[in-house]
Order: sequence, then C-alpha cells, then structure tokens
Amino acid sequence: MGLSLATAERWVRRWERQQQRYAVDREERFTVIADVVEDTVAGRRPSGPLIVDLGCGPGSLAARLARRLPHADIVGVDMDPLLLELARTHHTDAARYVDAVIGEDGWTHALRLDRPLDAAVSTTALHYLAPDALHRTYRQLAALLRPGGVLVNGDHFPPDDAVLGDLAECVGRRHAERAHALAHEDWDAWWKAAAADPELTDLLAERRRRQPVAGGHSAVRLSVRAHERLLRQAGFRHAGAVWQYGDSHVLVAIR
Repeated sequence: MGLSLATAERWVRRWERQQQRYAVDREERFTVIADVVEDTVAGRRPSGPLIVDLGCGPGSLAARLARRLPHADIVGVDMDPLLLELARTHHTDAARYVDAVIGEDGWTHALRLDRPLDAAVSTTALHYLAPDALHRTYRQLAALLRPGGVLVNGDHFPPDDAVLGDLAECVGRRHAERAHALAHEDWDAWWKAAAADPELTDLLAERRRRQPVAGGHSAVRLSVRAHERLLRQAGFRHAGAVWQYGDSHVLVAIR
C-alpha cells in the first residue's frame, strides 16, 4: 500500500488547506504548542526529548515539532491507515509512526517507549473520546510522562455558558472568513476527491474495513473547565488554557 512521494505531497498540501477551515488560526496554534514543548524540554536531557503526537494524522504537527526540535524523538500515533501512510511518505524523518487506537486496551504498549515521555501533544483529535475514555487516557498519559512533563492539546472547547459559546463560534467564523479559509474544500470534499485517486484505493479499502473504528465517531464537546477536572483527577498537578481564539484553545497539563 506504499505511496509515491508526489502523491503524498499533493494530498498533504490539500489536507493542510482543508484543515484551515476548522482550526481557528491553525498555524499560530501549532506555534504555541511548539513553544510550550520547547520550554518544557529545554536543558532537561543530554539525549533528545521524547514526544508523542496523539492523533497525528498526516504528520502536520509532528513535522513542525521536528523542525523546532531537530534532536527530539517523536512518536506519532493514529488509527487511520491512509493518513498514517501520508505521514510516513511525506514526513518520513519527522517521527516514528504507530498504528493504534488511542484509548483502547494496549494502545500505550504499541508505542514501544524506552523512557518516560517529556511531552504528549495533540490537535483536534482527543474530542472523539467519550468522557470515561478520555479520563482513562489522561491517566495513562500521566503514567507515561516524567514529573514536570506536559500534555498539550489544541482543540475546540466550548464555554460552559451557551450564549458565550455562540459568540466564541462567531469570533472563530469571522476570523476564518477574513483569512478566506472557508474558500478551501471541506472535510467531505477532501475525502470524496481522495476516493477518486487510484493510488489511494487500497488504503481507502483498509480504512473502510476498519469501520466504525476509522470513522463514524461524533465529537464530544467538553469545556476547558471539564477537561481541567479530568486532568487533575488523572494526576496532573496543573491544568489550564494558555492560548485562546474564539473557542479554539491550547490546553496545557503539567505532570
């Protein structure tokens, strides 16, 4: 099911444009995540820091972290065979990629980590976990992180107040309109176009075979406050947002 580099590059470029529709100020959010990780790992180890990218997709965040932290060991984990193959082909040197379902039994063993993590990062991925599974995953990550290590999660977290939630969504939508992000193809259009590429046929067939694991989940909309409670219950000493635009946040938890 290997892809040519040209095909992987083309689909990753389209993925990057498509995702701008959904992640408010996406590049700034990536930058903030990298800032937090870089500050956390500065001077901590003679060897390279160890980072796991949860729900890595086609390697967007892993590649950016690899550029900022060229000596880091990055492990990207995802359950989507097509997106993983795009990452392995287009961002080959950025990370070691693992095919596993976050939150399922044994997923942390599949990472084959040889030392405690310095950081766990994620963008728009963990919202698919139900609260019980999210709490269990937070506990597992707390056990994998060294003391002082961080979990950094960039995602959409609605306010507890529904009226403020509507305003936060409005702020994000207006920002996307000004940046012309809504002119890009959307999620459904990207996957429909991918289905027409014969080089992706086998990977898409494998993706369908894994249904409903590789799709069909709906987002769980928990507020920052709800995540903070779950993180503290899971063993993190500090938890809170360090960046926000509309309902898009970067949430940090320190082990």
